[in-house]
Amino acid sequence: MERVFRSLKSEWVPDLGYRSLPDATKDVGIYLMDYYNRQRPHTFNGGISPVMAEEKLNILSGIS
Repeated sequence: MERVFRSLKSEWVPDLGYRSLPDATKDVGIYLMDYYNRQRPHTFNGGISPVMAEEKLNILSGIS
């Protein structure tokens, strides 16, 4: 979990922070649910996103 927050702070959160809590909530949600899980390559997964790694595992195991 610490790695996720480190990445969030270093890659995504503006240097001066957010103007409001709703802005922060929306932006952090986009980061976690879209960018971090679907687009950002992870070295642990061989350079692919967590969603792609899970889909690959499901295909290999026969889970649909």
